[in-house]
Amino acid sequence: MKQQQVDELMYQALETEIGGQLVYEAAIRCAQNEELKEEWGKYLDETRDHERILRETFSKLNLDAETQTPGRQVVHHLGGALVQAMEMALANDKPEAAELVAAECVVLAETKDHQNWELIGKTAEEMKGAPSKALMEAFEQVEEQEDEHLYHTKGWARELWIQSLGMPAVLPPPEEEKKVTTAIGAARAEQSREKML
Repeated sequence: MKQQQVDELMYQALETEIGGQLVYEAAIRCAQNEELKEEWGKYLDETRDHERILRETFSKLNLDAETQTPGRQVVHHLGGALVQAMEMALANDKPEAAELVAAECVVLAETKDHQNWELIGKTAEEMKGAPSKALMEAFEQVEEQEDEHLYHTKGWARELWIQSLGMPAVLPPPEEEKKVTTAIGAARAEQSREKML
């Protein structure tokens, strides 16, 4: 195990959760659909909790949560760019278009976030002793919520696009209705959308 890279993963994961809160705050401002707004509000609260969990894990791993790395700076920049994109859409486009931009920005942010947690889980499986236990405890608290954040928002983005194209959309999306938390579940939910129209 390359400890320096494990540390880098943790710094990037923390920065992703910090920036994710700003992404959700901007996305909520863009949301037109009340159910989507409520969903993102829940995810914002969970993202705040994920930051807390990571900070506790940092203490167990003797990592300084304030350490900056080049990779962490890139994650910070990308999060800021997503927020800026949503602000641009709010200022320059129709509310429905800004909502669509927000859904896409959340999908981008949650793709990175989801990957971080998958890698934290894999790292926990390979490590030994107290570090392994600390990572696995964090992973088990967060992983299912991260699955929901990604797969449900991907469904919202798809259905909002379909609606914007003038076709019948399933809102809330099938992923939401079926409460999916796996890639297989998300694929099955998407396949079932025609029956839900």
